[in-house]
Amino acid sequence: MLRKLISKIKQSFKSGAKPAAAKPAPSHAPKHPKPAAKTGHPHHDKRPAAPRPTHQSSGRHPATHAHPRPSGHGHQTPAPHAPRPTAHAQVPKPLPEVPKMDTAFTALGLGDRLAFAVQEKGYETPTPIQAQAIPVVLAGRDVIGSAQTGTGKTAAFSLPILQMLGGHGAIRCLVLEPTRELALQVEESFQNYAKFTDLRTTVIYGGVGYGKQREDLARGMDILVATPGRLLDYMEQGEIKLDQVQVLVLDEVDRMLDMGFLPDVKRIVQKVAKNRQTLFFTATLPPEIEQLAAWALRDPFKIAVSRERSTAETITHAFYPVVQAQKFDLLAQLLEETQYNSVIIFSRTKSGADYIASRLKQAGHTCAVMHADRSQPERVDALKGFKSGKYEVLVATDLAARGLDIADVSHVINFDVPENPEDYVHRIGRTGRAQKTGDAFTLVTEETWRDARSIERFIGQSIEWKKLPGFNYTYSGIFDGGGMTGTALPTGATAKPASRLTRGGRR
Repeated sequence: MLRKLISKIKQSFKSGAKPAAAKPAPSHAPKHPKPAAKTGHPHHDKRPAAPRPTHQSSGRHPATHAHPRPSGHGHQTPAPHAPRPTAHAQVPKPLPEVPKMDTAFTALGLGDRLAFAVQEKGYETPTPIQAQAIPVVLAGRDVIGSAQTGTGKTAAFSLPILQMLGGHGAIRCLVLEPTRELALQVEESFQNYAKFTDLRTTVIYGGVGYGKQREDLARGMDILVATPGRLLDYMEQGEIKLDQVQVLVLDEVDRMLDMGFLPDVKRIVQKVAKNRQTLFFTATLPPEIEQLAAWALRDPFKIAVSRERSTAETITHAFYPVVQAQKFDLLAQLLEETQYNSVIIFSRTKSGADYIASRLKQAGHTCAVMHADRSQPERVDALKGFKSGKYEVLVATDLAARGLDIADVSHVINFDVPENPEDYVHRIGRTGRAQKTGDAFTLVTEETWRDARSIERFIGQSIEWKKLPGFNYTYSGIFDGGGMTGTALPTGATAKPASRLTRGGRR
């Protein structure tokens, strides 16, 4: 047997038989999913590509934007300059099916996947800034946007950005926010609207460890939301490069100025790809911000929805005069006699916020606190708990007054009158959002009634001065000379609807 086997082997070599060719090694590159059926509105699937604006006013950048053309379904093939997927890129999952959509949002150029996500959030009609900004952003224009708080600004830039982006493996969109809370909130909005796409987002901010953030970065993302300080840390360590960024969003720029972040912002902008699209949102345009805008943007389209000093028409206001010693008792009585969904109470000081929260907890209220001395995990828990309904009351300093988007806040109570009238506008902007109604109560003492009058002059309207029926007031001169009898409209002011002081008992 052995001889026969050896003979056969020798014979095979003599006959010149070649060994079988080796099979090619399997590729580990992720397979591209089959193209999804077009889900965009039929009208928009056939529309011509938006013209590319030219910019001749600056020699810093190429003449045209190198942005991908918006598709009709919110996901498209990578742009020609898109990098190859990194080793950490994940195999794309099949996209969920969505119905055909014919809404006011598809009419603006958004695809079915985004329009369906918007509908799931309960929004039917674009706000004015959304109606103006979305088509302009889709056309590739740089934008300077200004709108009063609560008008849907985040969706005005996040929705068209999601529409335009395609491909994976590098940061395609960078959004800069001044605070951790805003960064978390904006990233959450991107996630909600990208629910039916395969675009990935992440957020980085200071005050927490680097471990999880590094893991998120290693997995790759399309959209990065960041605070300036933590982003610079990663850039200096060589862990983040911004040369593939197609869209840069500078949000709440006036607040970045107030917090001293403009030098950091300039350092970051210098590292971003020069053929980018830049979206710039600010409440005010002082000289420093105008200079930044002129340097960072090209031929921007300007959008201004309303005056900075105005408040939402859906908010009613009331001033409650009271002596200092009775402020908390009046607050407690207001909460007991007012029907509300959720309440934000503002204090001028951190110690005051802690005091109010402690007293409210003793009175049986579920209560969270937000101010600068709270740790980042505590602040995240407070915000998440308040949004979810775990806490019915959020006590905060002005840290929480600007930019935070919290649904269904029915009441804002100023335990302390803000020193700056503009802060009043930002505070009460936490209610009456997205065209919903809301109430703003302010407790006014003899020491602060002049600040209250300044607010009336600033917003150009008279605010009703009220006493809570049944409350055992200690007499104060403010009832006669400060507020209750001196209610003439300021020059040029307009009257507001009567405040809904109490709407049934506490629920």
